[in-house]
Amino acid sequence: MEPPDSSMQSPDLVSLELTVENVETALQQLYYDPDMEHKNVAQKWLTQAQTSRQAWQFCWPLLSPDKLPEIQFFGASTLHTKISCHWADLPTDQHQTLRMQLLSHISHFSSGPKMVLTRLCVALASLALHTMPQGWPQAVADMVRVYQPEKTGDQGGSQGGAGVGGGGGAEEEVNAHAQCLALLELLTVLPEEFQSCRLPQARRAQLREALAGEWTAVCPLLRQLLQRQEGNSQVKERALRCLSSWVGLNFPLHGESEGLLQDCFAALSDPELFDTAVETIVGSISQPDCQRYTDALVNLMPLVLGLHDQLKAAARDGDMETSHGICRIAVALGETHSRTLLEQVEHWQGYLALVNMILFCTGIPGHYPVNETTSSLTLTFWYTLQDDILSFEEDKQVVYLQVYRPVYFQLVDVLLHKAHFPSEQDYTSWSSDDKEQFRIYRVDISDTLMYVYEILGAELLSNLYDRLGRLLMDTERPAAWQDTEALLFGFQAIAETIDVNYSDVIPGLIGLIPRISISNIQLADTVMYTIGSLAEWLADHPMMLGNVLPMVLQGLVKAELSVSSVSTLKRICRECRHDLAPYTHDIMTVSQDVLVKDIHKSSQCMWLMQGLGFLLSALPMEEILGSLTTLITPHIQRLDTLAHQEPSPTAKLSIIHILGMLSSLFTTLDISRQDEGSEGTTPAQARPNPVVVVLQQVFTLIQTILSKWLSDSEVVEAVCGVFERSVKTLLNDFAPMVQQLSEMLGQIYSAFPQASALDLTRQMVHIFAGEKDHFSPIQALIELVTSTTLSIFQQGPREHPDIVESFMQLHAQALKRKPDLYLSDHQDVKALFYCGVLSLKFPETPTAKSACMFFMELVCHCGDIPPIGQVLQRDGKLLVHTILEMVGSQSFCCLTEHFSEVLFCLNRHCPVLLAQWLKEGLHVPGFPSAQVSMEQKDTFSQQLLREQTNKRRVKEIVKEFSLLCRGLQGTTGYSADY
Repeated sequence: MEPPDSSMQSPDLVSLELTVENVETALQQLYYDPDMEHKNVAQKWLTQAQTSRQAWQFCWPLLSPDKLPEIQFFGASTLHTKISCHWADLPTDQHQTLRMQLLSHISHFSSGPKMVLTRLCVALASLALHTMPQGWPQAVADMVRVYQPEKTGDQGGSQGGAGVGGGGGAEEEVNAHAQCLALLELLTVLPEEFQSCRLPQARRAQLREALAGEWTAVCPLLRQLLQRQEGNSQVKERALRCLSSWVGLNFPLHGESEGLLQDCFAALSDPELFDTAVETIVGSISQPDCQRYTDALVNLMPLVLGLHDQLKAAARDGDMETSHGICRIAVALGETHSRTLLEQVEHWQGYLALVNMILFCTGIPGHYPVNETTSSLTLTFWYTLQDDILSFEEDKQVVYLQVYRPVYFQLVDVLLHKAHFPSEQDYTSWSSDDKEQFRIYRVDISDTLMYVYEILGAELLSNLYDRLGRLLMDTERPAAWQDTEALLFGFQAIAETIDVNYSDVIPGLIGLIPRISISNIQLADTVMYTIGSLAEWLADHPMMLGNVLPMVLQGLVKAELSVSSVSTLKRICRECRHDLAPYTHDIMTVSQDVLVKDIHKSSQCMWLMQGLGFLLSALPMEEILGSLTTLITPHIQRLDTLAHQEPSPTAKLSIIHILGMLSSLFTTLDISRQDEGSEGTTPAQARPNPVVVVLQQVFTLIQTILSKWLSDSEVVEAVCGVFERSVKTLLNDFAPMVQQLSEMLGQIYSAFPQASALDLTRQMVHIFAGEKDHFSPIQALIELVTSTTLSIFQQGPREHPDIVESFMQLHAQALKRKPDLYLSDHQDVKALFYCGVLSLKFPETPTAKSACMFFMELVCHCGDIPPIGQVLQRDGKLLVHTILEMVGSQSFCCLTEHFSEVLFCLNRHCPVLLAQWLKEGLHVPGFPSAQVSMEQKDTFSQQLLREQTNKRRVKEIVKEFSLLCRGLQGTTGYSADY
């Protein structure tokens, strides 16, 4: 191929004339030039070429038979672009000519290339959607007549040369085959184009009705092709795919349509068609609209049940593809139409047989996902069935439960069997991905057992308990650990979500758990999780804690049980903390030991500290500080050592880890409820909070750490995290440290501004800004961080989106909690305003969103805080102009809702000024987008100004205007409604 014309290498796209030759040259450059800049130039030029009026003419020469497929494809794509997006450019009297040209070209390209044929078919489909039903009535019937898959050349010849020509018998047969495939391609893409194109609601309904009427031309054709004995598999496969495409139009499932679906079942016997036939059948019967055709659904049941033998054979032979496909069909019928088929009481045996067929699929042999992947398809069916049964009136429920409760008991056996772990040797050979899929599968089984409980009730727990008791008591035949684990897994699944407080088998279960001989990690994990799931029950029956708590503490010292043992202990400490006094010493001793020895990973250490926080919260006040000091002293000593070392990556990780543990501990160490319940004791105000005492003791150490690590954002974030968690938990009890912490925060932020310091400041503002005693330090802190941040804005804030985001959130909170802060002469409201406007333009969504929150709060105080009112009156036009610019921008479409809230606040608090600013901004030509006319901008302004109370409506108005600005008008009905 010749090298591209050198003129195309110029970025001046407008200078090139739109000719066929230049289009071909651009395509050569796009596909074959190694220079990416040249490719981009060509891509932009070709895109512009496709939207030009000349494209209606130059696309046809590109489809010439002597052109390369890439060039032909561009020609066909251009046709589709013009028809779908620029239909109004084409005069009405040329519609018929364009249609005939497309029909002819589709015929010529029926033998390929396939990509060109498909684009031409999509173009004709788009044309049909523009002209149906008035301009092209019976469009589909005409297409069928033109490309008749019979050897009838005379009919085709009268339709623009699109039919099959004369010639020899073999050639004629080949042509007929190609024409048939072209017709099927056209009929397949027509519904797909309808589903994907943007249409006003009324037009979409009109077209849907028109296409539904054309089904009478499609259905007989598809039946004819599927029933051909001598027909090859390619035609039948395309026919099946065509049916799948039409399924979404909800054609009536009766008469010939029902027969067509039965033909699809016949195709299942052909291995080459099996997968496509499954997709088609599943797609057809999964349509909710099929429920209207009860007789057809009933008639389908024997066809599905007729696949049971094939399913069993596939399961026996390990044919996963076949068993998977048949299962999908059975589940599609049984799940989608469960209630409808349940109501057909005269056919109850048929539906029961279908349910048992699905039960077979659930219990299909092999371990998921290594030996089978079918059983997971059935799990949602069991939820749907129980939900439908329980939705009937009580008298009907009784009848259905008599029939289906035995099935659900069988299902329990099947699910527990499928939840079995494989042998340790096999499990070791599994990949990590297989193990993760199996874990998720067991979670799905757990959810299913919860639904089963809705049907079987307390009898299910009794059943599980009896089986577990027999296993553990049978000393002659020790049970495989997998059997014990599966039963415990069943208990845990139910106890996690169902209130088992009134179950009479839980005491027995608690008594059985210590008898379990734990031989491997999986069983030990499940024992731990089962105990954890019973934490609420143990809170109501604290005398049973002694049976299981020792097992949890034994598990806590084993690294391989880290997640399960720590999470279980945390749950027990949270739920049973008021009854753990006899066990506090043991829990604290073991926990301190494992923390010092670094047995657990960092995240589990955080969980453990949270659990210990719950435990300490319930101790007598006089014991908390001593126990807290004992717990954290080794870690504080380690922190002190690290603080005096030279900075290193290892030291950094250790510092962050220890600070994280303190944060986790202070998150849950809350004595406020204890204070509320105390009588005749010293008031809380007279007793320093233990957490405050500890923080005051380590404050100097923390300052030492900061002196060496101030420039490291992760260490500073960890330090701020300790105080932020403490403030959130202690609330007003944190008051003794406000002055001290405010001064330190100011020093941190002045020396090295970081978002975490702003976030902690915001938390302080939230709690203490309204307190008279703490107003002064809070005000000084805000003024200091504001001054520092304004310097960042002057230097260029673009590299600090996290700081900008936190800064906006801080001032939004300050305006909300204490707007009087902005009466100070030291608070530069005008500078803040301009910072907010700059923040609105940040490409980071959270940053721009925070700026919107800031302006919403700011505007609310334009009447009661004079400095704010003055700034808004003077510079509000800039704010509105910026918001309009963002609303009209493609990059900020996700923030339209937040911009609309700012406009809503402006309209509520200063409507006259807003009207003036909108008028001045929107009357600028081409602003905020060249896509919107002056009339549309006036309409937007009028609609917006009318809405001062309906925030939802304002959001809709702004969203619709944003779509108009981006050339997406009509997607939400803007033009139709207004």
